[in-house]
Amino acid sequence: MTYRVGNFIDGQLQHSRSERQSAIFNPACGKQQGSVGLSSAAECQEAIACAERAFAGWSQTPPLVRARVFFRFKALMEQHRDALAEVISREHGKIFSDAQGELTRGLEVVEFACGIPHLQKGEHSLNVGRGVDCYSVMQPVGVCAGITPFNF
Repeated sequence: MTYRVGNFIDGQLQHSRSERQSAIFNPACGKQQGSVGLSSAAECQEAIACAERAFAGWSQTPPLVRARVFFRFKALMEQHRDALAEVISREHGKIFSDAQGELTRGLEVVEFACGIPHLQKGEHSLNVGRGVDCYSVMQPVGVCAGITPFNF
């Protein structure tokens, strides 16, 4: 089985227009199983622009609605648990039961994120100095990027 990995941008799967490709190997057997397009700098800028446009609406989305998105994501992960574990197994060379364990850890993180309304409340401390109160307000600040290890 060979497949092509794309980018998920603006709500759609998009394959890179770049001619540069990288092979994906199953580490358990060394067999090539797919490829991934190496996106160009221009394609990365397009993805960033889409994320910035989405930020305008998402930053105004109430925390309870955001939590519902996470709950739906969690439900989809649970619904497709075996298929996701199979992908993890194929891409990491892990046995299926180890891949299921990774998925369980991922589900725990998503479940924690479902508590976002509580996490975004901020803090308020009275009288930290004479006649001085201190408070923090959680506010979205913008688009960011993260480079994570292959097994994150």
